[in-house]
Amino acid sequence: MMKCNRFEWISRIMPCLFLIPAIFASFSAIAQAADQEALLLHAARVFDGDSMRTNTSMLLVNGQVAQIGPRESFKSSNAKVIDLGDATLLPGFIELHAHLSFQKVPADIVLRHGITTIRDVGGPLHKPYGGDGSLRVLTSGPILTAPGGYPIPMLGDDANIAVAVSTEKEARATVRDLVNRGAVVIKIALEPGGEAGAPWSSGHEHGHSHGSGHGHGSGQGQGDHHAQPDASHGHTHHKPAQGASPSKQAWPLLPENIVKAIVDEAHRNNRKVTAHIAEERGAQIAVNAGVDEWAHMPCDVVPESLLKKAAAQNVKIVGTLDTLSKCVGVARNAKVWTALGGELLYGAEIAHPDIPWGIDAQELMYMMQMGKIGLIDVLRTATSKAGRQLDLPLLGTLQQGAPADIIAVRGDPAHNLKILEHPDLVISGGKIVANHFKDRPPVSP
Repeated sequence: MMKCNRFEWISRIMPCLFLIPAIFASFSAIAQAADQEALLLHAARVFDGDSMRTNTSMLLVNGQVAQIGPRESFKSSNAKVIDLGDATLLPGFIELHAHLSFQKVPADIVLRHGITTIRDVGGPLHKPYGGDGSLRVLTSGPILTAPGGYPIPMLGDDANIAVAVSTEKEARATVRDLVNRGAVVIKIALEPGGEAGAPWSSGHEHGHSHGSGHGHGSGQGQGDHHAQPDASHGHTHHKPAQGASPSKQAWPLLPENIVKAIVDEAHRNNRKVTAHIAEERGAQIAVNAGVDEWAHMPCDVVPESLLKKAAAQNVKIVGTLDTLSKCVGVARNAKVWTALGGELLYGAEIAHPDIPWGIDAQELMYMMQMGKIGLIDVLRTATSKAGRQLDLPLLGTLQQGAPADIIAVRGDPAHNLKILEHPDLVISGGKIVANHFKDRPPVSP
């Protein structure tokens, strides 16, 4: 037997030692893949984020859409098959304007009612998380505002809700800090107050009833899918809080030079800026400073010429039309905005009183009525268009490689949008969160 010294022995086994981590990594990958069962879904209709398709099936593997196409194109496989019959598959909805953390809305209820991704704006800041069987949550962190500006007069100077900036240098440093801590968008306030019908101007603070009224409030228990909320949608919005009175003095606004500094610094860090806007003066500052997104359809009537400039700048408006349905200018602004080719995006302001903790069908209906938008375009605003606005272009679609965030409803939502508020199947990152196709009766047309 040939002998060798210890240095020769070490040199011979070293290549094997380097292989050990790779072997363990391979075993880990196999275990992870086996941990998530492949799913093959069949349904009468599939909205893929762009168009409605019929006789279409979808294979989900490792949390992604692996294949989508005609039912007959799928060969036999080891995937678990779920045949939904006369049902409609859609991407999970993306809510672009929520106050989930601020109002402590249970994420599991939101997910089970059709929202698979939210952007939480104006609240505690954290890096993105979820999307793997849980709600995907993205945050903006606190709202940047003028000293004494909205929402400080209403909610105080809680640093989780609002941060006042008074110089360009301070504004830039704050933007960088928010980005470093996980903000996916920078939110600013350009709100003087006093608009007729606006909840923040009538003394009705954001969500003090903690989800009371219409929707999926805490009174229904933790995510009880079978509890049916009031189908009338309870149009009791914006009752002033007891003892509250309308604002008598305009709140200060961020000056244009500071807003420009915020926008410039955000763009340097690959972030968009969204602005709480409700009237002409704030809209003018936003347009002049190059703000990317308006967080609400303005409550007061805004001149068409100003809306035209915003549309030309490719500004997007997150509607929150249901929350602001009492505002005197919302319907007119929405109609003019879409007629000018302006893009409207879905956002219902989850955690606001009377807004459901999930998909808000009334918001979709208002988009169709006020904005004169067809059903397919409205569905796009909550799926593929919202994903692009988040700079996650596959999110909100059901194309190959997209995250397997999926909902399904019995029947055709074109005949009854309300069924979207109670999906019978919810999948997050390829994991089934809820499946009620076996234990719920068919929906009447």
